[in-house]
Amino acid sequence: MLEIKGKTMLKLNINGEDLEVVVKPSDTLLDTLRNELGLTGAKPGCENGDCGSCTVLVDDWPIKSCLMLTVECIGKKIITVEGLDKAPIQKAFVENFGFQCGYCTSGFIMVCHSLAQLKPNADNRTIQEWLQSNICRCTGYEEIEIAVKAILNKEI
Repeated sequence: MLEIKGKTMLKLNINGEDLEVVVKPSDTLLDTLRNELGLTGAKPGCENGDCGSCTVLVDDWPIKSCLMLTVECIGKKIITVEGLDKAPIQKAFVENFGFQCGYCTSGFIMVCHSLAQLKPNADNRTIQEWLQSNICRCTGYEEIEIAVKAILNKEI
């Protein structure tokens, strides 16, 4: 880390690539991803951790990036929706209509991808518990749940 007039230069591993970024100690991961690195897949929604539109993976676990400081990410592996290019969960969402307006979709994709990776034998209750971490105002969760089950059942 290098201090520059109240800001710090640090290295982050994002989507498998080591990147240098200059941030203030108070910058959230969401702001750094969007404003400094141009990775706009994580969306600002409520910005208090309720909606999940800003969800990214940190060391494979879904994290609401509006609640995490960028400096907390040093030495961690961060994956954004941009890093899931051609992941099976994206195809599952498309084939099962797991989105409507699309604003919350990237957050749901991140949660569902993590669920499939960390809990490949998840039952219905576990799936529903994980989906509760995100909010969609446009649709029910049925299509999203079907998309996750398609991945877990190796249909995609």
